[in-house]
Amino acid sequence: MACLFCFSSAPLADDEKIGRHGSTLGRYSENSNKFELSLCQVPCSSESPCCVGTMLCYCPAQVWMRHRALNHVSPGSGWSHYTCCQGYYGGCCCIQPGQMGEESCPALCMCLESCIFPGLAVSATSMVVREAHNLGLDEDDVRLIRCSNCLQIFSCFCNIIACLTDCEEVDQLARIIDCVADILFCSVAGCTTAQAYHEIKKREGNSAPQMQEMFRY
Repeated sequence: MACLFCFSSAPLADDEKIGRHGSTLGRYSENSNKFELSLCQVPCSSESPCCVGTMLCYCPAQVWMRHRALNHVSPGSGWSHYTCCQGYYGGCCCIQPGQMGEESCPALCMCLESCIFPGLAVSATSMVVREAHNLGLDEDDVRLIRCSNCLQIFSCFCNIIACLTDCEEVDQLARIIDCVADILFCSVAGCTTAQAYHEIKKREGNSAPQMQEMFRY
């Protein structure tokens, strides 16, 4: 997580709100309310076991957390409001949220979502909590977006160069960058899950927020 501090925490620029993921987060960039725990505070908080547990048992943790988040927003609803990625992502080719058998087999579909789209699964659960309580982006969220984008572009660039050359050093660099990207992903996914879990626990004693429509076009 320390690498996040190499990136600016200034609010998202207009060009960073382009694309499905950027536009989804961009709607909350100006909101003053924040998650009680920032991503960088999670490892040193009481939620650190949740963070580690998520990294060790990623898919079961995401299935449980989605169910917990949906029933926090709409108590007693079970899986009735589940759609693939909650409609925040997808909508292209064969990935059409709400039309993938979620109504008949929601738990199974969530298991598949967490296995096939691990990053989107954790992001969608976090967005359920963020939207329900109108939570904005804190500095760690902004740094994360920039760090992740930079690392993914650099990783893609290195892998392309590695495919076009016979240079062993480039191959090794590409493998190192891929490893760093994987470590960052696991760390951030664990922290994001623990962050959402903490927010749900904190607000559990309050009245549940007004139910949001969980499918988006």
